[in-house]
Amino acid sequence: MITDRRRCGASWERALVERVAVAARDGVHLVQIRERDLEGGALTRLVSACLAAVRGTRTRILVNDRLDVALAARAHGVHLRADSFSAVRARTSAPAAFLVGRSVHSVADAVAATREGGLDYLIFGTVFETASKPGRPPAGLAGLAAVARATPLPVLAIGGVTRGRIDDVMAAGASGAAAIGMFDTPGGVP
Repeated sequence: MITDRRRCGASWERALVERVAVAARDGVHLVQIRERDLEGGALTRLVSACLAAVRGTRTRILVNDRLDVALAARAHGVHLRADSFSAVRARTSAPAAFLVGRSVHSVADAVAATREGGLDYLIFGTVFETASKPGRPPAGLAGLAAVARATPLPVLAIGGVTRGRIDDVMAAGASGAAAIGMFDTPGGVP
């Protein structure tokens, strides 16, 4: 699950934390807190609330591209943008069990990220058309399959992933899927 507080209404903080709690109870493995425009203090408080919401479950909380916040809140990991700092740099500051992932958009990106080292997984997209990335041409299942073949790292598909597309995404070689919109409604967890 990837968060987007703009979809939560006026009481977004409570609503977002509740969505994270429901996702954890429903078996979601990873939640990426992707609130890029929140300042550090507010983001740290949100991450801490989400960590409390998943306590006692197997769900891990990751912070989008803010290693400082992830470490301050004692999150389970960080997810790096494609153009962010190196995963190896993140590893030098992080505890041993800390997860580090990276977004990639092509086979070349996946190969370079794998060679760089320090990563636990990749998120590849955009696989299908999505309102979250208007105008970005989708790579399709063939693009996803090519990336999955190019790296030994687990690859999560993102972009237009719905419950009805999960089987196709998995058949293309993905280890899982990441989504924002799929979690907007109750029962959105595949």
